[in-house]
Amino acid sequence: MWARLRGGYPLRILLPLRGEWMGRRGLPRNLAPGPPRRRYGKETLQALEMPVLPVTATEIRQYLRGHGIPFQDGHSCLRAPSPFAESSQLKDQTGVTTSFSLFIDKTTGRFLCMTSLAEGSWEDFQASVEGRGDGAEEGLLLSKAPEFEDSKEVRRIWNRAVPLWELPDQEEVQLADTMFGLTKVTDDTLKRFSVRYLRPARSLVFPWFSPGGSGLRGLKLLEAKCQGDGVSYEETTIPRPSAYHNLFGLPLISRRDAEVVLTSRELDSLALNQSTGLPTLTLPRGTTCLPPSLLPYLEQFRRIVFWLGDDLRSWEAAKLFARKLNPKRCFLVRPGDQQPRPLEALNRGFNLSRILRTALPAWHKSIVSFRQLREEVLGELSNVEQVAGLRWSRFPDLNRILKGHRKGELTVFTGPTGSGKTTFISEYALDLCSQGVNTLWGSFEISNVRLARVMLTQFAEGRLEDQLDKYDHWADRFEDLPLYFMTFHGQQSIRIAAQDYIVGVFRKFATDNNCHVTLVIHPRKEDDDKELQTASIFGSAKASQEADNVLILQDRKLVTGPGKRYLQVSKNRFDGDVGVFPLEFNKNSLTFSIPPKNKARLKKIKDDTGSVAKKPSSGKKGATPQNSEICSGQVPTPKQPDTSKRSK
Repeated sequence: MWARLRGGYPLRILLPLRGEWMGRRGLPRNLAPGPPRRRYGKETLQALEMPVLPVTATEIRQYLRGHGIPFQDGHSCLRAPSPFAESSQLKDQTGVTTSFSLFIDKTTGRFLCMTSLAEGSWEDFQASVEGRGDGAEEGLLLSKAPEFEDSKEVRRIWNRAVPLWELPDQEEVQLADTMFGLTKVTDDTLKRFSVRYLRPARSLVFPWFSPGGSGLRGLKLLEAKCQGDGVSYEETTIPRPSAYHNLFGLPLISRRDAEVVLTSRELDSLALNQSTGLPTLTLPRGTTCLPPSLLPYLEQFRRIVFWLGDDLRSWEAAKLFARKLNPKRCFLVRPGDQQPRPLEALNRGFNLSRILRTALPAWHKSIVSFRQLREEVLGELSNVEQVAGLRWSRFPDLNRILKGHRKGELTVFTGPTGSGKTTFISEYALDLCSQGVNTLWGSFEISNVRLARVMLTQFAEGRLEDQLDKYDHWADRFEDLPLYFMTFHGQQSIRIAAQDYIVGVFRKFATDNNCHVTLVIHPRKEDDDKELQTASIFGSAKASQEADNVLILQDRKLVTGPGKRYLQVSKNRFDGDVGVFPLEFNKNSLTFSIPPKNKARLKKIKDDTGSVAKKPSSGKKGATPQNSEICSGQVPTPKQPDTSKRSK
């Protein structure tokens, strides 16, 4: 999450539905059968210039009661009768009436009708109930829209793929089993999950069916490639990940199932179901995210077990996803050598049912003992690189100082006016976003169009103005990134007390939601010949005190030419390493690049007395191997005036 401290209100999009709430089981006027309605994506909607406050679960309940709509309280959703389904649709395959088929997310207010597959925002639902709207086509989002867009490609690939056990060449079958680790997965399991094999691409094909298995909605292709002595895998989804989400294995779930195991890979679901007989589902984007649109499909389960992988990131993702689904019903399989991912456990002859019985509850009281933390401490000691966070690919020197980008931290970034703060932080965020980090941008000073243009240029590493014929290519790739923008813009003055409160809120938000928040704060007015310090951040000392990391973009003004830029890390709560490294700006691609090592120079940091910290020799304690630019230890804070209220 990225934000600038200047104030403002979030905007939400209002799409009216025409019609009225109907007490009988029928269709509102605007939902009568007809041609497929237009699918509205986030990229096609224009934000309205009016603030809309987010909805809460209490407000949703009050609204439903006020309009006489009965509802049931669920784990993460509220269930209510659906105004979008005909009476004939309100019976399942066994003939049981399912009138409460509308699911409303308690957090966002988005709704999903499980019978008609109609979905939309909370404002859409309100407009439908109150009979507001102009025109029958506005406001309804149908989850089956991607099928109309990509159905031909999905059907073409599906028809070309064949069941693995029907391949005429047994050597090819054995090779595929070895490449994908399917030596112990039976043909019956592959047949039950409708898994096929695409011979030209040497890929397994996993289908996404609509709820109830009534139609093919999408595909995920898993290609195996030999890489040295091992095998690497590459996933391709149709429709692309940003356009559609589904759960692999959903048609095999019955209404009577009360327990499910969630995995991050389809192959793991095959192994689990075959070994334990339990219902299994695979998250469409692995450990990257749990799309809110999928929460209604998980409402029926009283026990949900997460077995996402065998590394620390999978463990952190499982804890985060459990919070979305109500942690009181969630259990987590802890990664370890004796508890690898399910497919590996099957191939190594482990008892998967026994591993599931060791799953730990995701919910616990506020006070814990070391006995409960013991395994987590061991996990951090055994996975030092993963604990350090995700490493930047464009800024290797930043990796040597900060070690990585970690969840649950707050970073404060500052720099002089016109030094390139927005341009740098855009590339900084783009680097992480390209590696799958969900990124939310909020800027009070720059419009989203301009910000997206800068990031797209950085992503393409060149000016697209001179090559518009390549725009669609780069725009399609850029659109697949997990990147989002807040729809507010405009400068507002904030008092220091209000800024302190906002910083505290962001600090709590980062900790409670296990996400990384980066705040860009302007510095106070300083003399041009003086470098910025931690105390130069505008406002009180609250921001620097709450921050886990403080980054300063220094811009030395020179008489003979443009300034020299370098990035200073003046606070690093993770391991205390601080330091600086130079930056060079590429105007063509709007990117900052690290200069060659033979051009990099150590920036000496001065203390309060003006003395220069000398570089330690390689044989003395405190020297940093292969990194002469890092100065270990804390940077002394300049002495504050008597009138300041900062705490030391």
